[in-house]
Amino acid sequence: MFEKILIANRGEIACRIINTAKRMGIKTVAVFSEIDSQALHVQKADESVYLGPSLASESYLARDAIIAACKETRAEAVHPGYGFLSENGSFCEELNESGIVFIGPDARAIREMGDKIKAKKIAKEAGIKTIPGYSEAIKNREEVEAIAECIGYPVILKAAAGGGGRGMRVAKNSDAIKDGFERARSEAESNFGDGRIFIEKFIENPRHIEIQIIADSVGNIIYLGDRECSIQRRHQKILEEAPSSFLDEKTRRLMGETAVKLSKVVGYRGAGTVEFVVDSSRNFFFLEMNTRIQVEHPVTELVTGTDIVEMMIRVAAGESLMLKQRDVQIKGHAIEVRICAEDPKRNFLPSTGRLISYRPPQLRKKNIRFDAGVSEGAEISIFYDSMIGKLITHGGNRDSAIDTMCDALDNFIIGGVETNRLFLSRLVRHPRFRKNQVSTNFFEEEYPDGIKPLKPSKRAIQNIGMVSAFVHQKYCVRNSEISGQIACAKPENGSEWMVILDKKQHPIGIEMLEFGFKASSGVTKKDFETNWKIGDSLFHAVVDDVTVYMHIERIGIGYKVLYAGGDYEILVLTPRQAFLNGWMIAKSPQDTSKHLHSPMPGLLTEVCVDPGVFVKAGDKLCIIEAMKMENILTAERDLIVENIAVKPGQSLSVDQIILTFR
Repeated sequence: MFEKILIANRGEIACRIINTAKRMGIKTVAVFSEIDSQALHVQKADESVYLGPSLASESYLARDAIIAACKETRAEAVHPGYGFLSENGSFCEELNESGIVFIGPDARAIREMGDKIKAKKIAKEAGIKTIPGYSEAIKNREEVEAIAECIGYPVILKAAAGGGGRGMRVAKNSDAIKDGFERARSEAESNFGDGRIFIEKFIENPRHIEIQIIADSVGNIIYLGDRECSIQRRHQKILEEAPSSFLDEKTRRLMGETAVKLSKVVGYRGAGTVEFVVDSSRNFFFLEMNTRIQVEHPVTELVTGTDIVEMMIRVAAGESLMLKQRDVQIKGHAIEVRICAEDPKRNFLPSTGRLISYRPPQLRKKNIRFDAGVSEGAEISIFYDSMIGKLITHGGNRDSAIDTMCDALDNFIIGGVETNRLFLSRLVRHPRFRKNQVSTNFFEEEYPDGIKPLKPSKRAIQNIGMVSAFVHQKYCVRNSEISGQIACAKPENGSEWMVILDKKQHPIGIEMLEFGFKASSGVTKKDFETNWKIGDSLFHAVVDDVTVYMHIERIGIGYKVLYAGGDYEILVLTPRQAFLNGWMIAKSPQDTSKHLHSPMPGLLTEVCVDPGVFVKAGDKLCIIEAMKMENILTAERDLIVENIAVKPGQSLSVDQIILTFR
């Protein structure tokens, strides 16, 4: 067994590998870029080595620097995690030439399966069904249009060296395919250094289901069940679960055997994932093989009781698999969501900044796991992926795992950057998800116009109103005691408040108790058992034997409340104040129609217009790159460009002016 390994990665996957290595008694070496000098993975490792500047190309992708770090620290092996150099055949070969073990497959398997075009050909030759399409690199726009017409729309363009949704575009007609081809090729070149694009038929309403395999060096290969990753946005997974509730046992076994068959063809070693597209009749088609550990591997670990990272390390050290296929048992159900620094209200644009508050859900329960890559005070930058960590729950069945996930997400405190936590809380409560009525089109079907404010239910209005009135009354009492004066008006007629929510007034009565309060709203009365105190951002109470979690923060004279996936602005007033508030004149929003503001922090890579140019609605104005994704800003209406305030290559902050119009 190895005495020391180097982790050629960062963030949560680096921390996750370090945890297993420490449990195995193996020393670890972390590598880091300039901006990651205080990162969590650096703190957790036994040793650390500086690689270079913050750009990935000058640090985490610098093969020579990583190999030098191995030699400097005498690390015997490298675990690449996922992303970065995890599927780089040349890096694998260079390590081997230096006498360092690559914890993963050999260079041949990486190249053959990492090249999506070659992988499809190998699968076809092995008698495995693949998605209809053209399995050669597309030369130009004219060729892609001709092939699309032949295959029939809709089609999907994919990067030959791609993964993680980068370099992928769906085209439903000839107009979409022209721009889609250029954007896919540009993104593929930017992310993988390989601009080759191929084309496939886009299967309508498919499910994305994958098989986890593990193989040793003497030909033993087993599959560790399946995972469903159908809920995606822009071809990037949002939520994963294991096992898939859609598959029957016969299809599950056939998919597992197919994954093992393909792995044997390429002489696979280590952990890998064979991904399939499954139609509504449970016909499955080979999609691709990822020759690395997957982001979503924890759900497989929870339902099989295995440690995939440990298995990878043992296989790389020359050990045979301890498990046989008959030993693999699936127990219960697991769900994983990715907590990311992105703003759902701004079309999931990246968010950067410092984590000023960060408290993951209580992990005392064995059925909650959180794989983190940050700690409170950490800086979220534009240079890397937006993922902060992965929240995973396990239950005896799917409903139990979902219920636990709802509570875990509602318990999660994170501030300083915008995140998708609230959206995920809303997602796992969605009726279609609950009923397992999903496909890879779920997001586009349910949120065609983006994420809109959630309309609160009658029960939500009651709980939000009652909690807000209680919190406000606590503040009033506290302020009065501190100053000797009444800092906010005492309740009229005892403890009557008017809560303004969703532009409507809701009368709430509050009666304070020693360990909570009683609240009334019309004929509805509820008892809240709570020990909440001023300063707590998370409100926790038991109401009629049901646990209620609510994030509540005082903003000016009002409150911001996050509850059950909803985001609400609240005012709590006395009845007299509420009457007078109805006569207040609403403030007009600022006119920003003559400016193009940056909707996110990022790098301005291209300005597509010049001063004095007339642009039409829908024309491209500029391209901003952030967290490895290209974002195109277009004109909302016909305009004339007056001035360009920034230059390509410049870093932008949120709301910074890029262009002015006249």
